[in-house]
Amino acid sequence: MDKNCILVTGGAGFIGSHFVDYSLSLGKRVVVLDALTYAGHMENLEQAARSPLYEFVKGDIRDLELVSGLLKKNLPSAVFNFAAETHVDRSIDGPAEFIGTNITGTFSLLRASLAYRDGLDASGRESFRYVQVSTDEVFGSLGSTGKFSELSPIEPNAPYSASKASADHLVRAWFHTYGLPVVVTHCSNNYGPRQYPEKLIPYMITRALSGMSLPVYGSGMNVRDWIHVEDHCRGIWLAAGRGRPGERYCFGGNEEWHNIDLVKLMCSELDRLRPRQDGRRYEQVIEFVKDRLGHDLRYAIDDARAVRELGYEHKHGFKDALPATVKWYVENQQWCSKVMKKSAKG
Repeated sequence: MDKNCILVTGGAGFIGSHFVDYSLSLGKRVVVLDALTYAGHMENLEQAARSPLYEFVKGDIRDLELVSGLLKKNLPSAVFNFAAETHVDRSIDGPAEFIGTNITGTFSLLRASLAYRDGLDASGRESFRYVQVSTDEVFGSLGSTGKFSELSPIEPNAPYSASKASADHLVRAWFHTYGLPVVVTHCSNNYGPRQYPEKLIPYMITRALSGMSLPVYGSGMNVRDWIHVEDHCRGIWLAAGRGRPGERYCFGGNEEWHNIDLVKLMCSELDRLRPRQDGRRYEQVIEFVKDRLGHDLRYAIDDARAVRELGYEHKHGFKDALPATVKWYVENQQWCSKVMKKSAKG
């Protein structure tokens, strides 16, 4: 086994590509497997592609033969599974793809990882890790108080979160039944550069810069906890290196915002960076639209365990990181247009 090599599935996506960049900065040899669906783009890996330690393979995690071959060829010390269909609205309109990628894909990846692990020597079997990157949405919805933690019950409310919860259960079963050394991570909403423009922050920014209205679901009072993608990636590495096999770890940003307040904050930044030509403020084009089906009220993460056991810490807060994120999208409108056009083509 090559202790310096890792396999990252879904590495051309938003969080996955940042994790690839971070892993390369640590001197790791990174093999990326990605099917390049609507949210996976080679543009996200342009920085990684400049490294001699990076390799990209186009393929689906459901392809057992392909995954098994990559494991045997590269002998990674860990598999990090970021590959997933993620957008709630898409899961409501077309749940089949979510079942296929998130559940069947995880099943295939677990089968290949177990066979690979079993073929290693004693030292390799002990040190190998399979890391499943999950979400706080598997816990359902919170009321006005309390936070999700590793002890929260699994109560998914949408096809997306149900498919992710199902995958988490499979991962747990492969640990308890077969002894595969797994770690599951749960995070709150991520933000940062290169996020696919259907997600709230880039969606609002790209619409605003295109002169369009800013649609907010319901009353806009749904609450999300936001974590910068770089903080999340550091947390995942900590979980892989310091976490106990069979356990799960939660990572949050301690940044709870009502959706409407977050949109207004972005509007203020846009007013400063790129004022509208008609003299109106961006906040004036906010419109409230029919609420999403089964819209969870509030998510928040208690990451005390990760702080205590893994040494996790937040390095990015909204005060500095959100303006920097808005600025990135303002300065990279061509990136947004390019990935949206490619997605529209198929």
